[in-house]
Amino acid sequence: MVHPLVGKPAPSISLPAADGETYTLTPGAKGVPVALFFYPKSGSYGCTKEACQFRDALADNELFKRTKVEIVGVSTDAVDKQKAFVDKQKLTYPVLSDAKGEARKAYHVGKGLFGLAETARTTFVIDSQGTVKDVLDTTVNYGAHVKFVSKWLDKLEAEEKKAAEAPAAAEEIPAVATPTAAVPEGPTTAELGRAAEAVQA
Repeated sequence: MVHPLVGKPAPSISLPAADGETYTLTPGAKGVPVALFFYPKSGSYGCTKEACQFRDALADNELFKRTKVEIVGVSTDAVDKQKAFVDKQKLTYPVLSDAKGEARKAYHVGKGLFGLAETARTTFVIDSQGTVKDVLDTTVNYGAHVKFVSKWLDKLEAEEKKAAEAPAAAEEIPAVATPTAAVPEGPTTAELGRAAEAVQA
């Protein structure tokens, strides 16, 4: 079943981050792709692995660096727990507290593990224009989310490169000269004079 936001503008969200400050995510505003991942619980085994995989990808993956993708994590944990999680794991991207479920509601994120997890592990890939391209919803397979984002970043980069090359190729096409019909030349003054002399003779 296709997620209802695929192909549509991604909602903006404003939530408290781990530092206590309000963080506003407006997809498309910075002109870079966004990977927004919702996860069940800060500090749990799977969520820690997933968060660290995104951290490492930002540091070591050339594709993540080249596309300047914005990574944002969201869970229902309180700000103080998010701070402890970010500090312990040395996370280099915003981790937001969605205690009231506002972001989950905006992004249609339900519960995971048949309702046992408050938030399903769900990742949204949003392009540089702010459009949701695809969604991965798998709470158990935490390792699939970074791979999912990598696949889409590669695809988005190829699409942008192709779009940039199209106008350039159009400019290189030489203009075709329109053939003009040869206009026959009229008789010269000398020729007219000789013709008149011949008539008089």
